[in-house]
Amino acid sequence: MEKVKSSKFAHFMDKVAVDNEPGLTNAQLMLHNHDLKPVEPERRQWGPWNFVGFWVADSFNINTWMISSSMIVSSGLSWWQSWICVWVGYSIAAFFIVLTGRIGATYHISFPVVSRSSFGIWGALWPVFNRAAMACIWYGVQAWIGGHCIKLMISSIWTSWNVNKIHNGIPGSGTNTVDFVSFFLFWLISLPAIWFPVHKIRHLFTAKAYIVPTAGIAFFIWALVRAKGIGPIVKQGNTSHGSKLAWGIVTGIMSAIANFATLIVNDPDFSRFARKPKDAFWSQLLTIPIGFAVTSFIGIIVPSSSTVIFKGDPIWDPLELLQSFLDEGGSKNRAGVFFISAAFALAQLGTNIAANSVSAGTDMTALLPRYINIRRGGYVCALVGLVMCPWNLLSSANNFTTYLSAYSVFLSSIAGVIICDYYFVRKGYLQVKELYSAKKTSPYYFTFGFHWRGYTAYIAGILPNIVGFVGAIGKKVPIGATYVYHVNFFAGFIAAAGTYYALCKISPVPATSDVWMEVGEEIPASVAYGNDTSSEYGEEHVHGKQDDYKHGEVNMTGGKRDLES
Repeated sequence: MEKVKSSKFAHFMDKVAVDNEPGLTNAQLMLHNHDLKPVEPERRQWGPWNFVGFWVADSFNINTWMISSSMIVSSGLSWWQSWICVWVGYSIAAFFIVLTGRIGATYHISFPVVSRSSFGIWGALWPVFNRAAMACIWYGVQAWIGGHCIKLMISSIWTSWNVNKIHNGIPGSGTNTVDFVSFFLFWLISLPAIWFPVHKIRHLFTAKAYIVPTAGIAFFIWALVRAKGIGPIVKQGNTSHGSKLAWGIVTGIMSAIANFATLIVNDPDFSRFARKPKDAFWSQLLTIPIGFAVTSFIGIIVPSSSTVIFKGDPIWDPLELLQSFLDEGGSKNRAGVFFISAAFALAQLGTNIAANSVSAGTDMTALLPRYINIRRGGYVCALVGLVMCPWNLLSSANNFTTYLSAYSVFLSSIAGVIICDYYFVRKGYLQVKELYSAKKTSPYYFTFGFHWRGYTAYIAGILPNIVGFVGAIGKKVPIGATYVYHVNFFAGFIAAAGTYYALCKISPVPATSDVWMEVGEEIPASVAYGNDTSSEYGEEHVHGKQDDYKHGEVNMTGGKRDLES
């Protein structure tokens, strides 16, 4: 009977396994599938304008709209000081984006595979798990915000769709029927977008790049016309001075970078679909600061106009402002709210797909590649986002969103290790096939598949921020730790990168180059051990002698690469 059960179970597991290339060992099946392998030429369909559309679409979202509000309200900056912070912060973020994005665009591999050279074949699973868990949680949070957009759309058509008029059939749940149904509808509408492969989902971002900015500009004009001007905020000076003003500017810049902490790490998930590396360079370096600066400018002027329209404090949340327009009544207001809310819903959908579902799906393929691909991982992410009840996390008494925002800075340690490894230690040289090898002789196997240098540097990057992180979630800490935490991303990045570089100098790693050498054009068609036909991998890889991987200059001789000390 046990044999029958075992046979049935094995048959079922074979049925649900994803497609893979033949000839892989059991260990390789834990490192490779279609969505993890290097992107073949026919799937490299992202040109520079696709990246422009991607970031224009991503920049127009509710979070970016409100990013200047905390700088003006909490830090006491003037509107133009906060706007400069946005320009500087997102320009720095774009610089880091293109650093990690180049790795994916050159070798056409995703973040989970890139991290194997820095943390080890198996050691890479921890940073990948971190990123996947964060993506799942944020998916639910962003979907809840998207649900508010759906709520406004429905209320624009049926004014009775209101918490005061609809009976709450789920008392004690932390939410109500109106908000939950709106959230569930957004969640449901999002599911078809997860189905499409990443190299084709670019069309969603192209559509969003046209629709959402148009709606944002229309909202901008609507507010200016109603207020007959730009309102009083642009005439206000800064209320902070001296060191408080200086730290307010620093905090503003760092908040912009922190918003990109996750995207900095996983940009290879998208850039690997680039036709060539430069397609993912200028298009990202320029579009990111411009797109996010324009959105934040609209997010300053429109709330400023709201103080004139509604005779009160500025309404920074665009959804609350739309609700105020809706409460005024009138068919024109209802039509305007409907179309702008629909655009914001599309904005949330695109942001959730780009920053969360694709990232989580890609990461989950690395955690269980034999049974999970990006599509399945994306649906797992969506399911987690539903069952985690995000309304409880966003309650006013809960500091979980503060924790999530603060936690993202720890990803700077991962970015520090990866960027230092690629640009300063290996100088652009990766042996792609070995990134899928579980052999002990692989240059990325290190010690039992874990890279102790990478993990030591990762911890070193966390330490400068750990006390400040505790302060960020509400505990009392020394003021010095708070100051360090104000520059959290740089503190973590520099500490991790510096430690990693020093350790690799003291104890050199294998498979490096003394000169800059990117060999992205030599990506193997197969990673199975028995299909080793590339000149890049001679018989030494088949027989696996660790001594064949010596750090030092890489010389090209007769089509074969010898690694000499």
